[in-house]
Amino acid sequence: MMRRPPSWVLPLLLLSSAAISGCLSMPESTRSASDVQMPLTDIGQTAVANNRFALDMYAQLASKDENLFFSPWSLNSALAMTSEGARGRTADEMHSVLHFSGNDSARRQAFSALDLRINANNSGYILSTANALWADRAFPLLGEYADLVNSYYHAKAVNVDFKGHPDDARKTINSWVEQRTAGKIKGLIPPGYVDSLTCLVLTNAIYFNGTWVKEFDRSLTRDEDFFTGEGKAVKVPMMRQLDEGSYFNYLETGDMQMLQMPYQGENLSLVILLPREQDIVPLERSLTVERLAQWRDGLQLRRVDVYIPKFKINANYFLAENFTNLGMPTAFTEMADFSGISPGRELFISEVIHQAYVDVNEEGTEAAAATAVCVAESASPLPEEKVMEFRADHPFLFLIQDRVTGCILFLGKVNDPGKG
Repeated sequence: MMRRPPSWVLPLLLLSSAAISGCLSMPESTRSASDVQMPLTDIGQTAVANNRFALDMYAQLASKDENLFFSPWSLNSALAMTSEGARGRTADEMHSVLHFSGNDSARRQAFSALDLRINANNSGYILSTANALWADRAFPLLGEYADLVNSYYHAKAVNVDFKGHPDDARKTINSWVEQRTAGKIKGLIPPGYVDSLTCLVLTNAIYFNGTWVKEFDRSLTRDEDFFTGEGKAVKVPMMRQLDEGSYFNYLETGDMQMLQMPYQGENLSLVILLPREQDIVPLERSLTVERLAQWRDGLQLRRVDVYIPKFKINANYFLAENFTNLGMPTAFTEMADFSGISPGRELFISEVIHQAYVDVNEEGTEAAAATAVCVAESASPLPEEKVMEFRADHPFLFLIQDRVTGCILFLGKVNDPGKG
């Protein structure tokens, strides 16, 4: 007996096919630098660079016994803006860590085009990202730098009083972040992280709220065992998709299973990578951008019984040491060269602060993240088929990505769903 996929599957496949074969037409905008027809392949190169950075940072943050969640796109956006003012060795290191290559003008236009794609209106979900510069009112921000960041990163410069009232400035920035993330990211910059030596803070905020194309039935959610990375069994609410309409893009190998669950609007999806064994470390070590793309290409629409825990993660990171370890130490020292931001000033990055939130439940997913790069001045210088089972009852990776470009917007790991 032949089983037919549910009615929502065919439009989804047609949409993906049409998007991949075409070019991205930019939305109407007053931003002259972005008013171009940008081939999807150029945007795809920017997405690949973002994904390489995403996996590099994941390796820095991963701990066997902790949950993890961050937005590589948020970090990328804030650091990319900062890098536009870097020169010499400082710029080389930052470009290497962010995997920037090729012509600067083409890279900027592709970055701007992808940012506009992310912010394009979609009736199925809410997704927005915003950038801003916060400069001390007495700080001589180079006009050429401010114009470039506004043109390509859509970030306007706002004057605050770091010198006289640093804590008021901090609260102003935190309020902006909270507003841009629907109240999910609060107090991004803690007290004491900006002071009278702070000249400039560059921020990005990203917010996502989407419902599943096929929602989970709340009445089917049951408490079940989840086996943590330490092998401990903890009771968690496990969501279920078990009916005849449970068709999802699915891939399995000898070592892992991959499941893609689309959100309404069908441009974004949640992707889960579930190792066969409880130990997630071998999967983490094998993860590369190329392997992710290969697995993504191998996804096939299958009938799958799905078991996924409900979970929330709140994460907060101070990343100066992590970026130093990735290969851009100079930016955090008094040897830094940010003369492209303000000539003749001894500027360096004092800290990169990142906060992220995610809530995965029966209706869908809400996620938010924000980044602050604090710049200071030196005080002295279809056939009948087997029904697959996807039971995420042990640690797994997950990411939220653009279905067409593959750009990873959020990336994380669930080691213990019971921990927030």
